[in-house]
Amino acid sequence: MKYFDHLAALACLSLLAAPAVADPVKAKGRENAPGQLLEVQLLGFNDYHGHVLPDAAGQVDGQDAGGGEYLAAKLRELRQGKKYSLTVAAGDLIGGSPAFSGLFRDEPSVESLNAMGLDVSGVGNHEFDEGVAELMRMQYGGCHPADGCFFPDAPYAGADFPWLAANVVNEFGETPLPPFWIKKLNSEKIAFIGMTLEATDTLVAAAGIEGWEFRDEAGTANALVPILRDQYGVETIVVLLHEGGSQTPPPGGIDACVGISGPIVAINAALDPEIDVIITGHTHLPYNCKLPDPDGQPRIVTSAYSFGRVVTEVNLVIDKGTGDVRRDLTTVTNHLVSRADLVPDPAITAVIEKWRPLSDAAGNTPVGTITETINRGGNPPGSDRGVESPAGNLVADAQLWATSANGAQVAFMNPGGVRSDLTY
Repeated sequence: MKYFDHLAALACLSLLAAPAVADPVKAKGRENAPGQLLEVQLLGFNDYHGHVLPDAAGQVDGQDAGGGEYLAAKLRELRQGKKYSLTVAAGDLIGGSPAFSGLFRDEPSVESLNAMGLDVSGVGNHEFDEGVAELMRMQYGGCHPADGCFFPDAPYAGADFPWLAANVVNEFGETPLPPFWIKKLNSEKIAFIGMTLEATDTLVAAAGIEGWEFRDEAGTANALVPILRDQYGVETIVVLLHEGGSQTPPPGGIDACVGISGPIVAINAALDPEIDVIITGHTHLPYNCKLPDPDGQPRIVTSAYSFGRVVTEVNLVIDKGTGDVRRDLTTVTNHLVSRADLVPDPAITAVIEKWRPLSDAAGNTPVGTITETINRGGNPPGSDRGVESPAGNLVADAQLWATSANGAQVAFMNPGGVRSDLTY
């Protein structure tokens, strides 16, 4: 279904209308005796933000890491020898992107995610940067209403993976995208619920989300648990949540959980114990935690940094007799995507080569001049986008200049929105 077809049918999509890929047949008696085990690998990441190229992805503890070519190579490496493997994400795959992707409405980002075999993702706040209608185009394909087709002979085809938006609801109780996705592997069903943070409406332009409500994360997921269990026969449930937390400084490393804090702690405590794994994002920080669910049992809660610098590997062990996850046997590891240890994936290289001529043409068109480098904050300069900086002040000054004719007297810029330095 393409973009405009979807808009015409949007009124027919309700919160409880599962995506077409879900099996609507109710569960029947299980054929397997308790104790027979199935292992399923989940490879998770978050906050990709269109980092198709490696140059803007950055480092982890002094090691160059991330970028689409290397993320894909790491995913390929981790999948080797695994009979059942799914690749999942927790939102912000688009938006807040480097110029290579952002200049082209993040079509390069989605094409790279298609090429690396992403199976499913939750939405994040940045998926709504340009509004619900544009998110529909990113999902289903079609030409941009203002920019048209960047490749007229081969229009943008959309995402091969479904985005999930369980807690984004209009006045009729409809979601713009499916609330969940179910995958059947060797007779076992695994359900994925995708959500963005409840505060998304405070982070994106109001015009693009008019008529849409962002509901409480735990309440939304908990309401879906009995539907998944009773109507679809699902016992294994994974939440792809674009909300997270942070470790207490100094951090314990990408594979640790030291003094975890932030919204994810309360959300985990409120989520139904039937939910087995929570893969998170939004904070751009890594952690690998086992936090107690409401029954006091340890539950996996992870985050994989950002920009493809880390991949979370969850090896789920499912009891085929009961359908339940054996949490005592399930293992989790956060893997560094070290560029020094990987060969760029040729499928992503092909995406880059497709878009590079357009990027070079746009990037070589002067739009202004500077006389010295204008950095973000931190020490060294440019290392911290969370503090006041010359680059942030420049953006605020530019906004004030552009709006002063309308009577503006002051302008503000959130430092986190400044994603790169201006290098002289």
